[in-house]
Amino acid sequence: MAVSTVSCTSGVKTTVAINSNSAQVTIPDKIDFTFHVKPILSDRCFKCHGPDKNAIEGGLSLHTAEGAYIALGKNKDHHAIVPGNLEKSELINRIYTSDESLLMPPPESNLVLEEHEKEILKKWIEQGAEYKTHWAFIAPEKPEVPKIKQANWGNNEIDQFVLSKLKENGLAPNKKASKEKLLRRVFFDLTGLPPSVGQIEKFVNNNSPLAYEQVIDSLLQTQDYAEHMSAEWMDIARYADTHGYQDDFERIMWPWRDWVIHAFSKNMPYDQFVTYQLAGDLLPNANAEQILATGFNRNHKITFEGGVIPEEYRVEYVEDRAVTFGTAFLGLTFECARCHDHKYDPISQKEHFELYSFFNNIDELGLTPGGAGKIPKPYMTITEKEKNGVLSFVQMQKTEMKEIPVMVMNEMEDIRPSFILNRGVYDQPTTQVYPNTPQSILPFPSEYPQNRLGLAKWLFHKDNPLTARVAVNRFWQRMFGNGLVASSFDFGNQGSLPTHPKLLDFLAIKFREEGWDTRKILKYIALSATYQQSTEVTKELQELDPENQLLARAPRLRLTAEVIRDQALKISGLLNREVGGPSVKPYQPSGIWEATTGGGGGSTATYVTSTGKDLYRKSLYTFWKRTVPPPSMMTFDAASRDLCTVKRQETNTPLQALVLLNDPQLIEASRLLAKTAMDVHIEKSDQISFIFKQATSRDPDEEELHMLDNYYSSMLEKVKNKGIGAEDYLSIGAFEVKGEYSKYKLAALALTAHSILNLDETISRG
Repeated sequence: MAVSTVSCTSGVKTTVAINSNSAQVTIPDKIDFTFHVKPILSDRCFKCHGPDKNAIEGGLSLHTAEGAYIALGKNKDHHAIVPGNLEKSELINRIYTSDESLLMPPPESNLVLEEHEKEILKKWIEQGAEYKTHWAFIAPEKPEVPKIKQANWGNNEIDQFVLSKLKENGLAPNKKASKEKLLRRVFFDLTGLPPSVGQIEKFVNNNSPLAYEQVIDSLLQTQDYAEHMSAEWMDIARYADTHGYQDDFERIMWPWRDWVIHAFSKNMPYDQFVTYQLAGDLLPNANAEQILATGFNRNHKITFEGGVIPEEYRVEYVEDRAVTFGTAFLGLTFECARCHDHKYDPISQKEHFELYSFFNNIDELGLTPGGAGKIPKPYMTITEKEKNGVLSFVQMQKTEMKEIPVMVMNEMEDIRPSFILNRGVYDQPTTQVYPNTPQSILPFPSEYPQNRLGLAKWLFHKDNPLTARVAVNRFWQRMFGNGLVASSFDFGNQGSLPTHPKLLDFLAIKFREEGWDTRKILKYIALSATYQQSTEVTKELQELDPENQLLARAPRLRLTAEVIRDQALKISGLLNREVGGPSVKPYQPSGIWEATTGGGGGSTATYVTSTGKDLYRKSLYTFWKRTVPPPSMMTFDAASRDLCTVKRQETNTPLQALVLLNDPQLIEASRLLAKTAMDVHIEKSDQISFIFKQATSRDPDEEELHMLDNYYSSMLEKVKNKGIGAEDYLSIGAFEVKGEYSKYKLAALALTAHSILNLDETISRG
């Protein structure tokens, strides 16, 4: 089997035969440390020869040039790497030796170097063994935009970067998607809802060159956009309506969620959006909105279990805040440096606890006395006064409570000392540390206050190499399914390399220089020809680039758990568009909460399904119990909300098909779709076409319509012959269909609609 590696920095390649299996491996002419060598060293060597100074074997560190070139042994008479000299480089001897006692990596590590990887290391040393700082820790510089011409293709700089990479690899961009598919795509990406049939027809018939841009502008101004952006932020902020742990009592944090929606609705600049959440309480003359925003830091789990050691859990809360900061804003795995120096990234245990100390100075308890109903301090109380003032966006009218307590941040006057914890254990403090940031990223400026506000300033310092990159990478992930760095949660040595590093830097600098404007950068991406490509894929392209890293086509993505449900509500006419307020409880299998409750009672002991319009609110507002998250959403890979999540898993399981076939919400939506189709069309084929277009944003072709017509006929036969109980099927769900309808025809058409809602095309973005 042929294996190839393609240089990210050079189009010049040489092909060599490796061993007797005659596999052809493409080795770049010029070896680049960042893209070719470091991934090998990080995967195979850093565990014993990496940044963790307490785990270095044989005195050899391979993560820096100084450590790699150092003289080794008692007599300091040999070297692992001698630039330009293979014979004197012991690393080469060790990776090629047949003596298992000397072989590296050692056999017991279960790590193996492939032959082409050995050749890369060999060629690298021959070429001088040049080391480079990890790409993500170098501040981005505005790259020169490639000047590549392609007839009738390319709308902005994004396309020039993408086209340059395609040309390097002998590929061309795909054709533009049809107007129907493009509209469906941008609607889902920006609002989480499909376009209506009327909106599709209006767009298809609008031949103005500005039509698409006008659609984007209108979508970015909608409340749907603000809510859709907020849904993703709930994962990042690990939002839930309960505290987690054992009895998992209810908490009130929905006013903070209302603030997030409000912030996206007014297009709050990203730097302000993040600063409010990290340190709003520390801003000069902080108002209630800024303080409420700091609830971001308090969304972590909190225990109410009797018998726990309070300090142990208090330390866990601080750890969660620090790790969330690292994941959400820096794309780094700070948790790996809690017990020892990071094995792969230049983050020491000392630096971990220096970051920890920024979040260690609020007056909180590891165990709140009083049990269910008690609010862990510190918290603020929202009253009618605040509601009628700066917090007018908080939807208090949807609750009977006159005062709403919400957990927030509030610094203690006497600073709590922080220590390096031996092996990360709460009761083993060692050396005292003070607020600081990792030197490898950006030294903490001495003029900044040593608190969370200073940390926020550091985060948005012009020389911080990560903040803007991590943010725009998530925006790209939203629009393309994967970020330019696929591991959006890890920009470190073990993370993915950027597929288009110069494009990533271009976008990061653009985002920063244009005022951290989220709407503007999303519009810029959506306007690119790269985004507007068709999803069609040739056999050749599937073989050359199966993961679509080169972006020669648009990705075909399944809708998220929330959007699958919201789409069904929208197209059936059931969707309740109310914004904000307390969480609601839509359909869920009975008995799940009771089976897992710890016996503590309270509002989370039994699931009480909402009634009326609350049943049909957007999934953003679904009550989230940490120990038993909404099962249908979890089946479709929703985050558990236990920890900060910036990228969800993507799975395909039989359970997903079972949810689509049996979820009462989808069955109920199918019934309403069928009713509406019967109201507006007389002919059966027109009714089926109406439902199909509502669900897929296009008309069915002749073959599809014929198949669905046959399916309808078979379902009609079944319900008439009692193979399916029409009345039972039509009674699923709370919404009643009123009017004179043949129960047999309604049931048959509802079953047909249900099948359409199960189509892969229906639950895909395009």
